[in-house]
Amino acid sequence: MWILFAFGSAIFAGLTSILAKCGIKKTDSTVATAVRTVIVLIFSWIMVFLTGSQSQIRSIDKKTLIFLILSGLATGASWLCYFKALQLGDINKVVPIDKSSTVLTILLAFLFLHEKISAPKAAGVILIAIGTFLMIEKKASEKDKKTEGKSWLPYAFLSAIFASLTAILGKVGISDVESNLGTAIRTGVVLMMAFLMVFVTQKTSTVRCPGKIKEIPGREFLFIILSGFATGGSWLCYYKALQDGLASVIVPIDKLSILVTVAFSYFVFHEKLTKKSALGLTLIVAGTLAMLIQI
Repeated sequence: MWILFAFGSAIFAGLTSILAKCGIKKTDSTVATAVRTVIVLIFSWIMVFLTGSQSQIRSIDKKTLIFLILSGLATGASWLCYFKALQLGDINKVVPIDKSSTVLTILLAFLFLHEKISAPKAAGVILIAIGTFLMIEKKASEKDKKTEGKSWLPYAFLSAIFASLTAILGKVGISDVESNLGTAIRTGVVLMMAFLMVFVTQKTSTVRCPGKIKEIPGREFLFIILSGFATGGSWLCYYKALQDGLASVIVPIDKLSILVTVAFSYFVFHEKLTKKSALGLTLIVAGTLAMLIQI
């Protein structure tokens, strides 16, 4: 059953990238992250009360709480970097690098969670690494030139690193707590971190956070809200799968959201894949499927 939740997470995650991209054309990515996190938090706590897991709050031990908080901080950092990269670069360039967190996650799962690396999994890692490299276009696009040297690449790589830490810390954090409750607690940490970054980045500005939120165009605000719901759905599926299954298998499946993202980016933003990028995407998918042979 956890396999189905993992695939559900991938579908919602793919929609999240597209909806978020539509919501940050004129809106500051940090402000947008904070707003959508509010939606995810509300969504998460509704699921907590629907499942009745709120009664477990008092029974959460310190170790579990610490790892949930650390996982939330890693998630917040990953989000802030990811949506900043999306704002500066093309989806077809940013998403593959973010999905490369699969490789690091598998290595961390081997070192800290003692999950074995089988031959199919090792082959999958190699294919994903090569595929990601091929999808990173070196030639600057018109959008890259307009950003006047503001590179999206460092933000994309940082997003991948923090995403890997999120998976490992999250796996440990939800081992002794109901997955919906764990997700809600983590989201609360992400929300605090997101709004802290909003206030820090606006500290020298004459327009404070409330003003910035009010300035969000109506259409973009709607897309930000929708991306929050998509994120909530992805998280609930992801951490339910993570609670019952192997982190080194769930993360690669979740990263198949790249197919959904690339498909929508073609139809919505008209971002086309070069032959090199298409080959890279094929290798990433092949590598992901290779990891499922062991199941």
